[in-house]
Amino acid sequence: MITRTFKPLVVAAFMALAGLAQAADIKLGVAEALSGGAAQYGQSIRNGFQLAADEINAAGGINGNKLVLVVEDEQGKKEEAINAFKKLIFQDKVLMLFGPTLSNSAQAADPIAQASKTVVFGTSNTADGITSIGDHVFRNSVTEADVLPVTLSTTVKKLGIKKVAVLYGNDDVFTKSGYDNFKKALEAQKIAVTTTETFAKGDVDFKAQLTKIKASAPDALVLSALIAEGAPIMVQARQLGLNVPVIGGNGMNSVKVFDLAKGASDGLWIGSPWSIESQTKENGAFIVAYTKQHKSAPDQFAAQAYDAMYITAQALKKIKLSGDLAKDRAALRDALPAVKWTGATGGFAFRRAVDKAGKPAGYDAEQTAIVSVTKNGRYAIEK
Repeated sequence: MITRTFKPLVVAAFMALAGLAQAADIKLGVAEALSGGAAQYGQSIRNGFQLAADEINAAGGINGNKLVLVVEDEQGKKEEAINAFKKLIFQDKVLMLFGPTLSNSAQAADPIAQASKTVVFGTSNTADGITSIGDHVFRNSVTEADVLPVTLSTTVKKLGIKKVAVLYGNDDVFTKSGYDNFKKALEAQKIAVTTTETFAKGDVDFKAQLTKIKASAPDALVLSALIAEGAPIMVQARQLGLNVPVIGGNGMNSVKVFDLAKGASDGLWIGSPWSIESQTKENGAFIVAYTKQHKSAPDQFAAQAYDAMYITAQALKKIKLSGDLAKDRAALRDALPAVKWTGATGGFAFRRAVDKAGKPAGYDAEQTAIVSVTKNGRYAIEK
């Protein structure tokens, strides 16, 4: 009888210890588009998160605790992002969320995180209004409102541009926001617009719009697009003899443009806090580590995810996790705004955003844009 009693006690004790060990894991939710049209962004983002988490864990984790990523594929769809957020917050009980990939999805899903008082940290959402959702919404992706005027002014100055044509996706929060910000910048800088054309997500034939644009004889094409449509637009423009520079937004800043646009990728001007050509030691170390792990070069989206994990780690190191999920989520929310970090994307700090009523809301990125142009299959820094 002693033996029979002892064995269950040993098993119970072992299970309790195993439970304690498991509780020391810090679960972070990752909801990204790993399939569908936005997968070229989402897969890079996941890779950046995992690389940083692996490095942090190898260096001792967070005060001895291990970062564990709970990953969901939100497919670049609003309804799937909502479902992923609900699962991660209420079922998996993660400490915080990263994602989703697209601004459309963030507008739909971030209110769920805000309502549940769970930090959501976007690394690729640049449309206006995301952080106005509430004080649990953070991003280290620099807004189009901050980047596009710099991209435009640099290109205009370098190339002597006087007039442009505009082409944008009119059914997506991100591309529409990009257009709105390009329009403001063009008006402010007194650049004439020869014509404005639109397309929809999923379109594959842009020849009608590009033919009108060519006929208007612009000095450059201003393009607000995701790369799935943006790369074919560049190819078809060159096929039609429209060989003017293309001034793009955040969605076009990917090394994938060299594959997707094949021989038509030259002359694309973009602005971003990150460039693969940036020579800082932090960026160099990131590029080497990423390339070694994935056998391919990183892009802006991998870099921003990588830095976001390190930014979060700095906040986590400043708090004492209690095991009370609501209290721990609140402690992380309070610690995150003060983090300053220098990583692959350079020096970083948060800047408080306001909501539609002008009241304090979430947090945007405070970073300086690098303007680059594609030449012979690579990006060259111009500013």
